[in-house]
Amino acid sequence: MATASASFKSREDHRKQLELEEARKAGLAPAEVDEDGKEINPHIPQYMSSAPWYLNAERPSLKHQRKWKSDPNYSKSWYDRGAKIYQADRYRKGACENCGAMTHDKKSCMDRPRKLGAKWTNMHIAPDEKIESFELDYDGKRDRWNGYDASTYSRVIEQYEARDEARRKYLKEEQLKKLEEKNNKKADEDGGSDDDDDDDYLKVDEAKVDESKQMDFAKVEKRVRTTGGGSTGTVRNLRIREDTAKYLLNLDVNSAYYDPKTRSMREDPIPDSDPNEKFYEGDNQNRLSGQALEFKQLNIHAWEAFEKGQDIHMQAAPSQAELLFKNYKVIKDKLKNNTKDTIMEKYGNAASEEALPRELLLGQSEREVEYDRAGRIIRGQETSLPRSKYEEDVYINNHTTVWGSWWRDHHWGYKCCKQTIRNSYCTGSAGIEAAEAATELLKANMARKEDAEDKPVQHEEKQLATWGTEVPDDLVLDKKLLAEALKKEDERKKEERDERKRKYNVKWDDEVTVEDMEAYRMKKIHHDDPMKDFLH
Repeated sequence: MATASASFKSREDHRKQLELEEARKAGLAPAEVDEDGKEINPHIPQYMSSAPWYLNAERPSLKHQRKWKSDPNYSKSWYDRGAKIYQADRYRKGACENCGAMTHDKKSCMDRPRKLGAKWTNMHIAPDEKIESFELDYDGKRDRWNGYDASTYSRVIEQYEARDEARRKYLKEEQLKKLEEKNNKKADEDGGSDDDDDDDYLKVDEAKVDESKQMDFAKVEKRVRTTGGGSTGTVRNLRIREDTAKYLLNLDVNSAYYDPKTRSMREDPIPDSDPNEKFYEGDNQNRLSGQALEFKQLNIHAWEAFEKGQDIHMQAAPSQAELLFKNYKVIKDKLKNNTKDTIMEKYGNAASEEALPRELLLGQSEREVEYDRAGRIIRGQETSLPRSKYEEDVYINNHTTVWGSWWRDHHWGYKCCKQTIRNSYCTGSAGIEAAEAATELLKANMARKEDAEDKPVQHEEKQLATWGTEVPDDLVLDKKLLAEALKKEDERKKEERDERKRKYNVKWDDEVTVEDMEAYRMKKIHHDDPMKDFLH
């Protein structure tokens, strides 16, 4: 309850206040009214309904819970869809080249692309659209129903009402037809007495009386007496009172089980009766008919697809699962039809209207065929060679035989030219002679090489120089001259270390012998050598 102030109350006033709150919550007393005349829900807690002390509220109200400071800049209006403001007579500079409107360009034009735009024809200039801009507040930006016209929902209501009306009319016509047929049968059996005819007409009239009361049994009505949630609510029974309850169809104790809590009977209570005259066949019948069976197949398809690795889930993405199931059925039907057409094309269709050959109709022909005891054909019909799925007798690259018609040294080839390369061009008998000549020449060369390897050649040991890249094969170093060159190289290195030992009268010789180069190479320090410090 919303209270104006927290003034002191006696014990009796406090008790009366609690009783009043309980009566309001139970719906026995009218709800409290605020300043604007609106009822206050009695189930709102006191800490929410009580206004703060600094507001100085004299009467109970919920204004402190609402946003009473509204921003004048924000609006709740929406775009005026399809509104036009001005239509020009001639093309204007900067307008759309296709339709001639100034409010958009050619790229964003929603009109049909013209063969010649309005820029060149100056005809049929489209009117300018009404462009609006709104500054919406926090709730307005996130309102999914912003701009929705509630009056359009009346079309949906009318559509459903028309469907229900047509259904009721159809059911009523079916009921009348059945009654008339039943009455006609009885009239024929009884000989058409006048009293029976009057009774039949009365039964037909009873079926026509007050159909609105019989067809609105599924209508739900609920009355709410108070704002706090209503103490009374009525729901009409969901079956016609004249129909026999399903638990009374079979009074046998061992018949179908009826659960009174859920009002369900899964099995058929009268399984031995005529199915054409049954009104109720058990709740399981609903699972095996209509859309329930399709939904079951959809679930099974989703489970099997998920097990095979597809990212599909019936509860997470039901639209995706339904679309995949629909595509699966289309592909399955297409594959089935293709298989059927292939079989009919191969073996024919006995159900077609085409006349069959006379030989097939009579099962005989004038051709004489002789068989032996084992069932083999002796004469009269040539045995057909079995055909494979691969291409046969296809000759390529001028060959006269197929690949694999010749075998030699574990290699397949062509018999016409005896080549083992599959994509080779056929050379005929000339190629065979050339190949044989090449083979004989190869054998002769191999024999000559083997003879040369049997006789080892004795070579004289020569000390070759290794200081150059282009060294002649017959170059031989003299050992004595090489020793003298090594001594000269040592003396030269000593002079480089100590210039005081250099003589004044030095004779320089520009001639460099092979031994001098070899001595220089042997005495040269290799800077990359890790053992260079231990050589000299």
